[in-house]
Amino acid sequence: MPQPTVYPLEVKKVLKNLSFVKQTDLLVVEEPLEIRLGFGTADNRQQKSISLTMRTPGNDFELSLGFLFTEGILTSINQLHSIRYCENISSEDSKENIVRVELKEGFTPDLKTLERHFYTHSSCGVCGKASLESLSTLNCPINLPSYPLVSTECILQLAENIREEQTVFKHTGGLHAAAIFSPEGELLLLREDIGRHNALDKLIGHFLYQNQLPLSHHILWLSGRVSFEMVQKALKAGIAVLVAVGAPSSLAVDLATQYQMTLIGFAKEQSFNIYSDFGRVIHFTSSKI
Repeated sequence: MPQPTVYPLEVKKVLKNLSFVKQTDLLVVEEPLEIRLGFGTADNRQQKSISLTMRTPGNDFELSLGFLFTEGILTSINQLHSIRYCENISSEDSKENIVRVELKEGFTPDLKTLERHFYTHSSCGVCGKASLESLSTLNCPINLPSYPLVSTECILQLAENIREEQTVFKHTGGLHAAAIFSPEGELLLLREDIGRHNALDKLIGHFLYQNQLPLSHHILWLSGRVSFEMVQKALKAGIAVLVAVGAPSSLAVDLATQYQMTLIGFAKEQSFNIYSDFGRVIHFTSSKI
């Protein structure tokens, strides 16, 4: 049975006049997810626990695959044999909190790429020259395409286009979102999670499973700020246009500039800032900014 993503709680709401009223509030569910990796030959299968993250239940297989891809463990869906929840554990409550990813026989993952990850949790990123250099081990694209060209009107409309789709966020206010749009502003897929990195991994994991990477012809929209690691994940998926509601960090801009990604922040209904590669953004007159 799927785990709930929200649960109700009775709270006391304090008003400005210092009185209070009782009301029911909806909270986002936060549960741990452990990812276990199975690999090796048929007569010598190994199992390794490689990640424990706090997430909002739902789309757990996408989250697991997206994490493995953006961390450089998987480079193709063809390396996957199967993915399922663990069943051979004692606690009935924990079954949907542990995902077992089985790799095909003959494919041995390079687990050294995971060493860079274990400093982190759902809300932080990385920084520093060593982190920039680590990109070479994650097979990020050397050159992004010059497309897609995106109109200013399309970018201004993205937040409005997604608002009605954020059903859990509307009731809780406690989730981050990541979405993929067409260059014309059509919403193609939305994923939400209490962790913004998880939301993006779920999104990328979906397209990896469908064997539809890279996402070179699409726009990535993020509900929060943009860290180095969010740009890094987007680069792994071949995304050339990233639009965010929040602010980018200096290192995120440096990385986007280095790889010629169009990075847009503070995207509201009235304005937005372009931080790198202006060439993909055009006016309605079809002239580039």
